[in-house]
Amino acid sequence: MTERMLVFVGSYADTTDSGVYVYECKEETGVLTLQDQVSGLKNPTFLNVNVPAAKLYSIAEGQSEAGQKTGDAVCYSIDPVQAKLKELNRTIAVDAPTCHIQRDADDRYLVVASYHGGRVGLVGLQADGLVGDQLDMKQHEGHGSHPERQDQPHPHSVFFSPDNRYLFVSDLGIDCIRAYKIDKERNVLQWHGDTELQPGSGPRHLAFHPNGRLVYVINELNSTITSFRYDAEAGHLHTIETVPTLPSDFTGDNSCAEIAVSGNGLYLYGSNRGHDSIVVYAIDSGSGRLTLVEHVSTEGKHPRHFALTPGGRFLIAANRDTNNIAIFRVDGATGKLQYTGNSVQVSKPVCVKPVIFTV
Repeated sequence: MTERMLVFVGSYADTTDSGVYVYECKEETGVLTLQDQVSGLKNPTFLNVNVPAAKLYSIAEGQSEAGQKTGDAVCYSIDPVQAKLKELNRTIAVDAPTCHIQRDADDRYLVVASYHGGRVGLVGLQADGLVGDQLDMKQHEGHGSHPERQDQPHPHSVFFSPDNRYLFVSDLGIDCIRAYKIDKERNVLQWHGDTELQPGSGPRHLAFHPNGRLVYVINELNSTITSFRYDAEAGHLHTIETVPTLPSDFTGDNSCAEIAVSGNGLYLYGSNRGHDSIVVYAIDSGSGRLTLVEHVSTEGKHPRHFALTPGGRFLIAANRDTNNIAIFRVDGATGKLQYTGNSVQVSKPVCVKPVIFTV
């Protein structure tokens, strides 16, 4: 039995073009080698991988019988030996295009966020891992202070708490992180509470610290990261501080995208689109406060997403506007990034998911 690292990539694509890609990543070098690519999905931009079940879940844009845009959830089987994907089934997750998909730890549910529809959808998973029916939908209301980007709610992501009791929806349009619980008897989303952020900040994605007591949220609109102390019992977030993602001398346009915490809990990474960089912060695990380490070019434009590989040896950055994925070596002692010189061409990459299979 050997370990094999596969990297799944979602992208902006038409149904006739390849939209989901499978790469093998060599653990020693970080070199990516294309293994498979599948078409048939419109804008399969975000992915979720269930390694034990060898399943991949993707969002995609669909269309109802009435011609209305829908957000579909699609299930693929993964052959980790051949590194191949096979579509198994799909269903309508919510009646609007979606931008994010997550799976609960018990493999009972998928949850999707609809940026343009202002909605959060709950979808059942069957015992065999296939996508089941839409179970519930919650419509967010309100607006923020930004005249163009916050005229309505814009849920941008869904993340489950480490204990799987709560899920947190970052709503860019109303400067709010909304917490839900899943009522597993009735299979519905139950509102639990809201955490307000600075007006005009635009929360996008979040990351839990490995200790389970800290949460970090990257704010797209004002290029900041907000730190929270997490009360796991109550399911509440308490603000610690907010820090910038940009160098003090940068004057151009910028928006933030992805955020991640290293597996050892020592470092935090966030992406800047405009400055086209990864900001690196050191984490004080006691106080939760951040200290700037560096900014590193992503070797491309518009880093829509990035991910640390299992074990934390590499960071893989997806640069949408230059159609490339760049690989960086991570210094585990300092958190600093060094470009490996390895880059692959991919049309409009949006999401990268590196995982390890035992084959």
